[in-house]
Amino acid sequence: MSRAQRLLDLIQVLRRHRHPVSGATLAEATGVSLRTLYRDIETLKSEGASIDGEAGVGYVLRPGFMLPPLMFSEEEIEALVLGSRWVHQRADRSLADAAANVLAKIGAVLPKDLRDALDDSGLLISPGEPIPAGDAELPKIRQAIRNERKLGLSYRDKDGVASKRTVWPFAVGFFEKVRVVVAWCELRQDFRHFRTDRIVTLTVTDKRYPRRRQAMLKEWRDREQTREA
Repeated sequence: MSRAQRLLDLIQVLRRHRHPVSGATLAEATGVSLRTLYRDIETLKSEGASIDGEAGVGYVLRPGFMLPPLMFSEEEIEALVLGSRWVHQRADRSLADAAANVLAKIGAVLPKDLRDALDDSGLLISPGEPIPAGDAELPKIRQAIRNERKLGLSYRDKDGVASKRTVWPFAVGFFEKVRVVVAWCELRQDFRHFRTDRIVTLTVTDKRYPRRRQAMLKEWRDREQTREA
C-alpha cells in the first residue's frame, strides 16, 4: 500500500468515530504497526488535520477537516484515468481537450507514487466506430443546459422530415455511436430525444425555460423507468 493511500485510509477510519479511538484500534484498522500509526498521525497533523489525543488515550478527528483536494486512492486514480480516456476518445473535441487537461493538472500535483499510478495505468479504452457529425453543436448545448436556456432547432428526423423546434435541454446522452439531447419540446408538449447529427441549425436563446432542469431530469428518469418496468 502506498503512503498516500495509507494516510487516506487513516482519515477515513477517524471519520467513522465520533469519540476517541485507541492507537491500537487505528493500527489494526489500517494494517500498520503502532509505531507507523503514530508517525502517520503526526504527518496528518503537519498537513493541517485537527486530530486531538495522544498515545494511551486515543485520537479523534475534529469536524470540518477536508482532505487535500488531490488525495486520491489508487482505485480512484484508475477511475479518473479510465473515465478521462473514454471522454478523450468518445466525446466531442471540446470535452476531449478538457479531459486531457484534467489529467495533466492532476498529474502535476499528485505525490510521486500516485503520479506513477496515473502515468502507468493499464486500463485502456478500445477504439470505437466513428461517431456521426454533431461535435460543433455540443458546446452550445452544454452551455444552454448549464444556464437553463431554450434552444431553437432546425431538425431532420430519421425519415428526413424537417421541422422547427423550441426545446428545453436538460441532458445529453453519450452513446457508443450517437449523442442525444434530452429535452422538453414545446411543439410536442412532451419529452423528446434529438440526435445531434440530425440538427441542421441551432440557436441558444436568451430565454430561460420555466422549469428547473433537475426537476425535468427526475421526471424524465421516472418516466423512462416506468416504461422499462
